[in-house]
Amino acid sequence: MEARVRGVRGATTVPENSGRAIIEATQELLEALRRANGFEPDDVVSAFFTATPDLDATFPAAAARELGWTYVPLLGAVEMATTDGVARCVRVLLHIYTPRTPREIQHVYLRGAVRLRPDLA
Repeated sequence: MEARVRGVRGATTVPENSGRAIIEATQELLEALRRANGFEPDDVVSAFFTATPDLDATFPAAAARELGWTYVPLLGAVEMATTDGVARCVRVLLHIYTPRTPREIQHVYLRGAVRLRPDLA
């Protein structure tokens, strides 16, 4: 099957609002997504990160830059605050080239973010 652009979702929680904690948790998430779906940075079309309002020590996208995602367009935003949301949560939507079908894509939810999609975690 030829490669197509597919969306890959993931999320994790961060133990504290510090730059290093945000970077480490986000890198763990990105590496888990990469391993689960067999892609390399050159396969990534773009990445959209969100963080809950209680995470403002650094941009989660900086984690991708530290991993060498030099030429991947990255965008970040603040996640909408909700009364029943997951605290200190980083989410990502990757657009990747892959021969996998939508059903074969493995979305990854780590730590407290498992609560967001227990059906996929």
